[in-house]
Order: sequence, then structure tokens, then C-alpha cells
Amino acid sequence: MHGRKAVVFLGPSLDIETAKNIIDVEFKPPAERGDIFRVVQEGAEIIGLIDGVFFQACAIAHREILYALEEGVKIIGASSMGALRASELELYGMEGVGKIYEGYKKGELVSDDEVALIFEPGTFKPLSEPLVNIRYNLERAEEKGIITKAVKEKILKVAKSLYYPERDYGRILAIAEDEVEKDVLERLKKFLNEERRNLKREDAVEALKRLKELAMEQ
Repeated sequence: MHGRKAVVFLGPSLDIETAKNIIDVEFKPPAERGDIFRVVQEGAEIIGLIDGVFFQACAIAHREILYALEEGVKIIGASSMGALRASELELYGMEGVGKIYEGYKKGELVSDDEVALIFEPGTFKPLSEPLVNIRYNLERAEEKGIITKAVKEKILKVAKSLYYPERDYGRILAIAEDEVEKDVLERLKKFLNEERRNLKREDAVEALKRLKELAMEQ
């Protein structure tokens, strides 16, 4: 595409086909320590930080983002590692996009455990459900009157108690059977099957649209 050179670090938050339909840029796998230094050296003028590693390898350091910003590189963060780093570094010029970024910025989300998940190494297909998505869908179910606040808190507690690779709706609701009435769980299962949303995916799409605006600016 014409305009400024842009690079996006993307993995399980959004499939690459959808991403390429939004913006035609260089896509790289989830960012590890040193990757932002590298792409700045290679001439990147805009960086989209969506996915990054948390526990599998060394995470992106604050100082390499600060280095990029000092070099005049525009950095957009959203959805996962990008949302977390944008909430920490917006004072220095990093731009955050989306609901997850807002959650970290307001202190409603605190831990990086909120956005952590496991995925297939080759395809980046998610193999677990991030806590931030679970929380969001339980809140929507409460708003719609499908579950009460008390039930939401019980199920969220179960989700939090599981190690992040073990989180999926089936496992969480099976464990919750001891504490929540069966008909309530059935209603919730139906809602999750038919109406659940992927907040990380939605934020990634929003970030790529914002990135496209910036990349087209001269």
C-alpha cells in the first residue's frame, strides 16, 4: 500500500485473512523482546502492536517502545499485549484503541492474565478463552437478565481459579455446576453458543482500521 511503512504484530487475536482484507501491510507473529527495536531499525514508521508473547518467551520491553516513540515511530496498541503496553505508555505517545485498552487504562483490568491464552504455534488458532472475553460475555449475560450478578461472580471466580491454558467455557460451566442451578447454566450455555462475542478480535479489527488511517496520511 502507499503511504508510510507499517508493521503489525498479530497472532491469535485475529485471523490473518481478515486482517489482510482490512489493511495490506507486513504482518509479523506475536512480538517478543527485541522485535520492536528490529522493525524500527528496518524502517518501520508505524507499528501495530496487537499480540505479543507473555509467558512463552521474554515479553516486549517498555524501553524498546519508548525508543521507537523517540525515533518518531507511531505505535498503536490494542487487544492483548498492545492494550496492556498502551495503557502503561500512553503518556509517552503510544496510542491505545478499543475496550480492552480502556479497561486497563481505567484500572478495571489489571493483570496480563486477563488477555493471556494458548494457541497453535503454526496457525495462531486460539486453544483457550482469554479471561477478558469470559468477563465481557458474562457481563452481557447479566445485562440481558440471563444470569444474576451473584451467578456472574461465581462463574468468574471459577474462571479465575483456572490456569490460563485451561480456560474454556465448557470446562468453566462444568465446574460451576456445583454452585449454580442447572436451568440457569443451560440458559447461559445457549446464550454463549448463539451470542458470545470476541472482544479481543473486535479490538484488533478497530486497531487495524485506525492503523490504515495513519498509514494513508502523508
